[in-house]
Amino acid sequence: MYALGYIITFVWFEITTLVGEVAESEGVGDFVAGQATEFILRFASDSIVNMVKAFIWPIYAIYFNWPYGAIALGVGFMGFSAFLKKPIERWLFDGVDAPDSTEE
Repeated sequence: MYALGYIITFVWFEITTLVGEVAESEGVGDFVAGQATEFILRFASDSIVNMVKAFIWPIYAIYFNWPYGAIALGVGFMGFSAFLKKPIERWLFDGVDAPDSTEE
């Protein structure tokens, strides 16, 4: 569940960054010219910041609406382990034999 939360949070931060940059530009030409010159450095640095923020997504969930955020996070982790983990593992590792713990 942590990885799913990371992906959703990272995509959210990337989309809000892009939408913010489009809103700040004066037009399409200005946006394209600005993005062409700043893309490599600014986008890369923003992506690194968004990656760090996405790694700590449980904190955002908890502080979003304390204490209900913490309760929802706990229920989400337990619900994921109880109901979604096995179907996702079957889907991802279909046909892959589990390693035998007795082999060395």
